[in-house]
Amino acid sequence: MTKSTGTDTTRNKKLHPSLRERLYIIIFEADTPMGKWFDVMLIASIIVSVLAVMLDSIRPISDRHGSLLYLIEWFFTILFTIEYALRLICVKSPIRYATSFFGIIDFLAVIPTYLSIFLPGSHYLLVIRLLRVLRIFRVLKLVQYVREANILTKALRASFRKIVVFLFTVMTLVIIFGSFMYLIEEGDNGFTSIPRSIYWAIVTLTTVGYGDISPQTNLGQAVAAVIMIIGYGIIAIPTGIITVEISRSTKKAADRRECPSCRVRDHDPDASYCKHCGGKLAAD
Repeated sequence: MTKSTGTDTTRNKKLHPSLRERLYIIIFEADTPMGKWFDVMLIASIIVSVLAVMLDSIRPISDRHGSLLYLIEWFFTILFTIEYALRLICVKSPIRYATSFFGIIDFLAVIPTYLSIFLPGSHYLLVIRLLRVLRIFRVLKLVQYVREANILTKALRASFRKIVVFLFTVMTLVIIFGSFMYLIEEGDNGFTSIPRSIYWAIVTLTTVGYGDISPQTNLGQAVAAVIMIIGYGIIAIPTGIITVEISRSTKKAADRRECPSCRVRDHDPDASYCKHCGGKLAAD
């Protein structure tokens, strides 16, 4: 009888999870109806709260509906604060979650409103809440997009050193060209200092061309034309570097998938069957 009672107690614990376990399932699991409903409502609340902050920055709307938008902002802030506290309560390691990517985003999503009490205007930083919408990948099970994001991340990491060298070269060029333009224009026509001349060189080299500063001397215009031409050539360099790395990362991902029938590795990352023999490919 004792053994039977112990078994029944264990089964009852499995059948009737604690409140903490129920909260964890609802908040962190998107496979259950309640979990999916919670995530959808959370994402809708995030979007509405961000729209309220954006509308509050429009002067006519703020003058007419400022009080309502202020109440909406505090309503969602308190709501997200309670949700953040519940997340910390139901996880096994609150510190680990608080220092994770989503934990930091959840914290930053509520703190600007409280800071606005001491620092007026800081509540506009609440637009960072939009990063929480990244949970939609988990809700909609968009795993294939996560895989593509991983390939892009690997490509950026692989090309990091090349990009650093490229940026260092660009910074050297803009400093040299900016200094030249300061000497050529003799401090006139907007080139009042070397830092301001460097700003013009950056704007010109990136082909943005605001037009707030422009050289008037013949030599200055000739140098500006050279910088513009160099700028058009430079724009394609980082794009080419990252494209090559993405191609390599994609090829590596494809090469890892070997057909168990013909042993060929040349397959697309999303292929389910071998394009050579038609055999079923193993999952990644």
